Amino acid sequence: MSAEPRPRSPGVFFPPPFLYLLGLGIAWVLETKVSRIRLVGGSASTAPLETAGVAIMLAGFVLMFWGLLTFARARTGIIPMQPATQIVTHGPYRFSRNPMYSGMALAYLGGSLIVNSGWALLVFPLVILGIYHLVIKREERYLHSAFPAEYGNYKKSVRRWL
Repeated sequence: MSAEPRPRSPGVFFPPPFLYLLGLGIAWVLETKVSRIRLVGGSASTAPLETAGVAIMLAGFVLMFWGLLTFARARTGIIPMQPATQIVTHGPYRFSRNPMYSGMALAYLGGSLIVNSGWALLVFPLVILGIYHLVIKREERYLHSAFPAEYGNYKKSVRRWL
């Protein structure tokens, strides 16, 4: 009996940022075609909300690009349609198994605050569920089959998100 062949890639067939953009697109349609849901309404100033949004969005971009740079320096597959050459455990991967997705999530949340969109926040859990089920679960299955001991140990010591 032969062992099951190792998959060549995680089997994700689209760029993961697409799910975040899809969520924002759905929120935009709901905002324009259904009803506008504001986080801050009336004559109240949105400046504090926008300031917080900018800070959160910038933090998200920093985390995302730090993860990208770390993968590039390690010379392993950055997009999940490519094979991984190793488990990366340094840089932001010391404290999160998914800093790029966490960074995208922060950028999404920050953007939602900047534009004062309640719909974007309501759609956000669906985006995270999509990232988890359509991307992260496939990546984890692939990494476990490609690097069983190393990924198993990494998974035990580093949490999935932040």
